[in-house]
Amino acid sequence: MKILLPVDGSGFSDAAVQEVAQRPWPSGTEVEVLSVAQTLPEYPDTQLMGHSVRLESLKRETKRAQENVDDAVGELTHSTAGLTVTTKVVEGVVKDEILHEAANWGADLIVMGSHGYNAAMRLLLGSVSQAVSLHALCSVEIVRVRPKDAPKS
Repeated sequence: MKILLPVDGSGFSDAAVQEVAQRPWPSGTEVEVLSVAQTLPEYPDTQLMGHSVRLESLKRETKRAQENVDDAVGELTHSTAGLTVTTKVVEGVVKDEILHEAANWGADLIVMGSHGYNAAMRLLLGSVSQAVSLHALCSVEIVRVRPKDAPKS
């Protein structure tokens, strides 16, 4: 079985990591931990100031994404699930990169957290988990945190 586990460093994605870590998966299960460095779009700039701002943003986001992946791997390797864990950090639009990686890697399952936004917030911010669940070519499990247990991120 191949499980794609997108992480963003939030308590919601931590809940998804814990869910994967504590389950008894079939022997030979592979988990790919994915984090996406999302940056500002690049706009035409005659003095190239925007380009340097974008590169600096990408550098910070890539570092953050790698830290998120490292934290998730630490949690998964301390579990007793006997998983084969690989990692990937990519740049792009989060929902697009998750869908792309799941299709290219041949994931059987995507396990991800949900921020649990209400309708108004989803309209403003969009919902990555909703977009992934609607468009993925494999099964998607969305791990939710009860409101009283919800992290402050």
